[in-house]
Amino acid sequence: MRLQEVKLKDHLCFSLYSCSRAISRMYRPLMEKLGITYPQYLVLMVLWEQGESSVKELGESLDLDTGTLTPLLKRMEANELIKRERLKQDERVVMIKLTDKGEALKQDAMCIPESFLSASAMDMNQLQQLNETIKKLSEQVNHYSSTN
Repeated sequence: MRLQEVKLKDHLCFSLYSCSRAISRMYRPLMEKLGITYPQYLVLMVLWEQGESSVKELGESLDLDTGTLTPLLKRMEANELIKRERLKQDERVVMIKLTDKGEALKQDAMCIPESFLSASAMDMNQLQQLNETIKKLSEQVNHYSSTN
């Protein structure tokens, strides 16, 4: 089959896009129940793992630029999920820390990975393999993009 004959449904990029949208639809009611958005959930996951993070480190972890991250963090601070503090040693560095409310959401969010596992109809090994393959693909495409 020649490349120009590949149908939309057979394009990997469309399959990934479609899968991402389906996962977002599945997550939406779970996020609404917690009173957060998916990007806020990702920020919380980083903070639950690390305890605290600078805005720069958070952006690197989530592959988000400051222009996207700052308004997101401001909304989270207004909802009392996080607090932002400038480092005394270097006022340019803003540290992000969980509040008690943000920490408490961790327990309620524990159902999310289980819900995804159930919705996927795949076992844990299959999902881990798929995740490794997607991460490898992402690294390669990012590398290609940065060198071309």
